[in-house]
Amino acid sequence: MARLYVSIIDAPPDYRLDCGVFSENAMVRAQLDGEWHARSAGDLVQRGRALILFGPQTRRMPVSVRGGFTSVGFALRPGSCRALGGPGEGDIVDRLSDPGLIGLTPGPWLDSLDLDATPEDWCRAMEATLRRLIAQRVPPPPDPVSVWFERASYEEPATPVHDLAERHGIELRRLERIVRRDFGMTPKQVLRRARTLDMASCLRGVVDRSEVEALMLRYYDQSHLIRDFTALIGMSPRQFVSQPQPLMTLSLETRQARRLELLARIGPGEAPPWLDHVMCEGKAETGGRHPIGTALPEFSRKAS
Repeated sequence: MARLYVSIIDAPPDYRLDCGVFSENAMVRAQLDGEWHARSAGDLVQRGRALILFGPQTRRMPVSVRGGFTSVGFALRPGSCRALGGPGEGDIVDRLSDPGLIGLTPGPWLDSLDLDATPEDWCRAMEATLRRLIAQRVPPPPDPVSVWFERASYEEPATPVHDLAERHGIELRRLERIVRRDFGMTPKQVLRRARTLDMASCLRGVVDRSEVEALMLRYYDQSHLIRDFTALIGMSPRQFVSQPQPLMTLSLETRQARRLELLARIGPGEAPPWLDHVMCEGKAETGGRHPIGTALPEFSRKAS
């Protein structure tokens, strides 16, 4: 398991939010209330209270929600679906699937998550259920190559794949085979996605300010940034900054916090460096720009 999450969004019953989510990892998401729609591999899916296995994503998945909603769940580390006896990550990329594929029965899982409970209670319930599942399935430990490559994607996603393989002393073909198996895509795609998600985090303000310049320099030029960003996010950087992105911002914040923990930049459970700026705004998303987004007018103008 990579990380637990809890998302609660309050909104009037007739309010419709059109946004999206983008996760590198396979995710098990429990939608405890609210009515939402998602586009999974081209198919429109409508759900209410449900438990769903989201495959790793190659691009942003459009999501619409009517009214408020509560969503809890957890991210799986690369290769976990296969290790738990389910399909390979490549078989569920960009898809919504039955969590029973990895041994999670929706009914009992949802019954353990009382809507009136606290976020801490939900996290404890999810962790207990996962511990039982792991004890039953006895999955093998993560492949060391996948563990190393995941860290490399967080630390140096602008480095060419062949350079990473050579530096780690692994044959390029072997690296490609293992990454395809555990990440569901090629190493090059994984690194491109990581660069894009880091830049999206920068534009939404959920990033360490000291990294901003380094993140921008991962792109050769403006056209390179716009091309990659639009291909994976589905809109230009300017549109991404100017439009409300509450679900994407929550998704990006979860990823960035885990990234900083994995790189030992913050400790487990430690407040991320952008939290003070978020608190100054009152909420991370109110329809306007996020603090770092407004602190980079020149970049936003160039990247439009």
